[in-house]
Amino acid sequence: MSYLIKPANYKPLLNLQQTEVGIAKIKDFFQANLSAELRLRRVTAPLFVLRGTGLNDDLNGVERAVNFPIKDMQDVRAEVVHSLAKWKRVTLADYDIENGYGIYTDMNAIRADEELGNIHSLYVDQWDWERIMTAEERNIDFLKIIVKRIYATLLRTEYLVSESFPQIRPILPDEIQFIHAEELRQLYPDLSPKEREFKITQQYGAVFIIGIGAKLGDGEKHDGRAPDYDDWTTPGEKGLPGLNGDILLWNPILEMPLEISSMGIRVDKEALLRQLELENKTDRLELYFHKRLIEDSLPLSIGGGIGQSRLCMFFLRKAHIGEIQASIWPDDMRKACDEAGIFLI
Repeated sequence: MSYLIKPANYKPLLNLQQTEVGIAKIKDFFQANLSAELRLRRVTAPLFVLRGTGLNDDLNGVERAVNFPIKDMQDVRAEVVHSLAKWKRVTLADYDIENGYGIYTDMNAIRADEELGNIHSLYVDQWDWERIMTAEERNIDFLKIIVKRIYATLLRTEYLVSESFPQIRPILPDEIQFIHAEELRQLYPDLSPKEREFKITQQYGAVFIIGIGAKLGDGEKHDGRAPDYDDWTTPGEKGLPGLNGDILLWNPILEMPLEISSMGIRVDKEALLRQLELENKTDRLELYFHKRLIEDSLPLSIGGGIGQSRLCMFFLRKAHIGEIQASIWPDDMRKACDEAGIFLI
């Protein structure tokens, strides 16, 4: 079911031509700075992978991958990627990337099960990145260091936008706030996870919520996470589970949190076995990716995805992701957007 937020008296700060210039500036600047900040090299990524290899990501575990038969391969089926979390780790090994360095790529995906709205589209574009790490770095402090470096890149990008378009003023706080999902639950025990995100992001402007995927003190998860890429069970800060999380920014146009990155330290062999057991997914141990991890032929890594269209939407103060990217929208949404002054590409 689609859902549309129509900000009162919305008027885009940039016209269509300025918007396209802004998108190009943001994408070029951000990826160059992210690459330098995290020491990442650009690689070419697939749009689809073979079904049954375990390379595609399950996201929350229920989304269906768009798939098709390959005529020249006896109709074996390929799947359009959801994201590249596991593919990137295999690539780190195959490219023999050294410790302290990593890779990034432009990831394009189709997520047919998305509930369409202001920030959700059938088309997904993000920078997928992955970086080699050591066993000694598999801790919450290192995770925070990487998050702060990404946030520094966000601050520089916002400054570039404000210099290019003076009508857009910087709003990000100087520092990002860290909080564990369990601490957030205890802070707002009567609220739902999404309502907690609203409260904490509105208060601080930029937040990293740690521990996405593990059950909290009330037996519920803050949000779902596949069991075979992020490590959401290894104890971290204050003994709370999880070496992963989400970056949220307060969107002043929609007056809501905007998740722009899901990321974390990836599972090692022990965490993989533990999380597959918890999610009753041990059958995946027969898949290509999982076998390589169990056989220690994949490096330890940290990685994530950063939404390109969402980032542009935030920095250019847009009300709908369709003002940034070309996609398909229900007729009633297009009509409502047109009435609200929201031009969908």
